[in-house]
Formats: sequence, C-alpha cells, structure tokens
Amino acid sequence: MIKCIAIDDEPLALKKLVTYIKKIPYLELVAECRSAIEAQKVIDEQEIDAVFLDINMPDLNGMDFAKSLEQGHSQGPLMVFTTAYSEYAIEGYKANSVGYLLKPYGFDEFEAAAQKVKDIHEIRHQAMTEVSTQSDDEGIIYVKSDYKIVRIVIENIRYIEAMSEYLRIACDDRDKPVIVLLSMKKIEEHLPSSSFMRIHRSFIINLKKINEVKKNHVILDGDVSLPIGDNYKDAFMNYVNSKILTK
Repeated sequence: MIKCIAIDDEPLALKKLVTYIKKIPYLELVAECRSAIEAQKVIDEQEIDAVFLDINMPDLNGMDFAKSLEQGHSQGPLMVFTTAYSEYAIEGYKANSVGYLLKPYGFDEFEAAAQKVKDIHEIRHQAMTEVSTQSDDEGIIYVKSDYKIVRIVIENIRYIEAMSEYLRIACDDRDKPVIVLLSMKKIEEHLPSSSFMRIHRSFIINLKKINEVKKNHVILDGDVSLPIGDNYKDAFMNYVNSKILTK
C-alpha cells in the first residue's frame, strides 16, 4: 500500500480528493488536511509515500511546502499538485512533482496520476532493495556506493546526513563521506540503538562521538556541529541527562 495525504483548504475540493483516493485500491489515505502546516505534523510522525495537494493555500502554499520537504528528507514523498490555475504547471514540474491535476479534474485524470505515483513508488522500492544494507555479527555493514560495494565499520561512523533520497555517511577512517541511495529508516535498522540516535530529521549521530552539547547543537569529534530538531530534542536530552554525573 502507498500511504498518502490529501491537502486542500477548500472543503469540497478536499472531499473530492479524498473520495478519489479511496477508490484506488493501492492508495491508503493516512490523513486529510486543510493546510500544509497540518500535513507537516503528520509527516513528522510517520513515513508518507505520496501527497496530493492544492497549490493555493493560506499560510504555506503547496509549492513552498513541497520544496521544504525536499530539503533534508532522505526520500521525500511523491507530490501530485492540484490547482485551478494552469500557469502553475511549469513551476510544478520544476518542483519535481509526479503529476499535475488542473481543476476541475475527473476520476480518469486522477487515476492516471495515481498510476504514475505507483510506478515511481515501485521503482524506488526496487532501488532500495538493490542497495539494502547488509550487516554481519562483527559490527560491519556493506552498502552500494558509486557502483562499488563499500565496507563500513559501524563504530567508525561519526554521523549520517540525509540529502533528498541519498545519505552521506561520515566516518573517522575515511577522508570523504560515503554517498548511498538509502533511507534513514533503513539504515537505522542496522545500527545499534545503544550507540546511535536520530537528533534531527536529517541527522543520525554516533553517541560515542559527542564532545559537547551547546544550546540546540551537538558538537562531535572534529568540531562538527549538528542541529538538534525540536521533535527529537526531548529524547536526546533525556539520554544526555542520564549520563550527567551529580553529587
């Protein structure tokens, strides 16, 4: 199933969008939202595969919302824009949208856009399977990077950074980060939770590499400063506080 969100500030347009989504057997509607800000809360809490959204919305329009998700997201949701204004089509494709539905659109047009989402989602899943992380019992993982299979010693990982659909794995024993097509969720499955923690939607750190914690940043070995995201701050600070020595 492809988990998706419907976003439109117009009640009738949102109802139509929801109705169409529910007619597609491979789409699972996770939430229907009246604003991009409301949808952001859903995306922060769980993995979403696709977003069907209106462009013209108050507070944060659909185009800016889509661009914000592209930044620092390991594998951003697939976007299908809906709007009554044809002049947004070119801008929509520049934002790497999967589809563009011009209101008033019919079910046939929506179904065609949904099929495109399905096709690209399957291609992504296949690619993720091909480069899935493999690990052994000696603290080693293997990843595919630049047409090579790269061996990484887990304890040497300093931090991992999400960049769109790719990850940058920074290691103490490598001059350059290893770039791999992989999601944060996938690599987290192969990292020991006792040593690694996600501190931001874009960063996982090796807790053993922490030198200092300053305000909303973590300073790692090599004077690397990384931000602590609001959604991860409580868990991280609970960990730090549990390690503080007191009288």
